[in-house]
Amino acid sequence: MRLFIAAPLPDEIKDYLFELEKEISKLPAKFKLVSKKNLHLTLKFIPEADEKQIEEIRSRLKTIKFNSFKISLTEKGLFPIEGKAKVIWIGLESDNRLIELQQRIDEKLLDIFSDNQEFKSHITLGRIKYIKNQEKFDEELNKIKISKLKSEIKEFGLFNSTLTKDGPIYNLIERYKLNS
Repeated sequence: MRLFIAAPLPDEIKDYLFELEKEISKLPAKFKLVSKKNLHLTLKFIPEADEKQIEEIRSRLKTIKFNSFKISLTEKGLFPIEGKAKVIWIGLESDNRLIELQQRIDEKLLDIFSDNQEFKSHITLGRIKYIKNQEKFDEELNKIKISKLKSEIKEFGLFNSTLTKDGPIYNLIERYKLNS
């Protein structure tokens, strides 16, 4: 089963990002944008896990004690940085608490999933199918400004992801509240 651990985003951030996606959709490229309900902050992606591993993950994540923290939107970017862009994203900033939480999650799962340790705090807005005119795309993308919206992360969750022809379907397996 495909899994990911993520912090859900508050409605005001989702609303803003949804409006931003409308601007992005006007760029000279073909996109598969993330639906508003699926916008989230990924803390760890787990490409494959069986039922026994899922129960172990759930058990270990329950032991994480962590305080809620603030984030703010910072910038837009593309992955990969070099070569043909495949993903458009929005960066996040916190007082290092976001990275601390992600590292805590990695530490809890290190002996099960040791090969997936790279983390770049971001929210994926969409996947780029192809760019019609790279120069115009870059020029228009640079014109889009990002509001430095701030919000509080109060929980994270373990989700499974089922890929369909209409896009991924995310289901919450378990929610983990952060201390206030």
